[in-house]
Amino acid sequence: MKKYDVAVIGAGPGGMTAALYAARANLKVAMIDRGVYGGQMNNTAEVENYPGFPSIMGPELGEKMYQSTVKQNVEFVYGDVAGLKMDGHKRIVQMEPEDIEATVVIIATGSNNKKLEIPGEEEYSGRGVSYCAVCDGAFFKDDNVVVVGGGDSAVSEGLYLANVTDDVNVIHRRDQLRAEKILQDRAFKNDKMNFTWDSEVKEIIGDGQKMTGVKVHNNKTNEDKIVDAAGAFIYIGNEPNTQPFRDLGITDKDGWVITNDRMETSIPGVYAIGDVRQKELRQIITAVGDGGVAGQNAFEYVESLKAEGVK
Repeated sequence: MKKYDVAVIGAGPGGMTAALYAARANLKVAMIDRGVYGGQMNNTAEVENYPGFPSIMGPELGEKMYQSTVKQNVEFVYGDVAGLKMDGHKRIVQMEPEDIEATVVIIATGSNNKKLEIPGEEEYSGRGVSYCAVCDGAFFKDDNVVVVGGGDSAVSEGLYLANVTDDVNVIHRRDQLRAEKILQDRAFKNDKMNFTWDSEVKEIIGDGQKMTGVKVHNNKTNEDKIVDAAGAFIYIGNEPNTQPFRDLGITDKDGWVITNDRMETSIPGVYAIGDVRQKELRQIITAVGDGGVAGQNAFEYVESLKAEGVK
């Protein structure tokens, strides 16, 4: 079993920042992820609210962050974490093919897009239904698509899709968007974007091979209609990736990890950062801030154990 001072579970912006800060404090750091580093940034077309970059593609920002961790000798470990076990002052990250032992564990597993849980969604996933415009938008060149949602992600990705598709219909259950004002202004000025208000998608329609449209219910008129579309991009919120940690008593009823402002959970030596936390704003910049705090406090925790003579 490999041993580290700090094991960061997750390689999104928060995880990479925490790993960077801990490594710069001369700690031995493992950064664990079951996929490609970068997290949700890899699904983001353009980032315009990260200081220092007027505009940068999400994957490019992720690559720059990762290279910073490489320079500090952070070890990237590929694997799927199944659980976390406490053994005195040791924290055992349970995973295949081999567990990892660490003094400090920082949970940075982020969140995933929520699903509509409607008929046809699973059947046509990958055949019209998508949760990532950057990943799949090019498949719908010159087609009509719908975007479900009204927040920053929905509108931002809708604007991206307007560059590659023929028409983007944003379907939102309310009568106004929740996205930042600057994104709303751009969307309303874009001739390729139109809006269906006070409505919910109730079913994904298809021909058995691919999606052909969506069934939409208007909550004010109580009427249904079919909207023709080759693709549906769903952005209705997120749910935390905390399944391996929910038996530890550190999450709320919805699975978000509860921390204080030092990013500490109720278990000493276990921290949580970024989108996985119970918090109000989930953005790249807030995840990075959380990561810096956790990385520094991880160093202080390790030093405190050394002062107590704990090996």
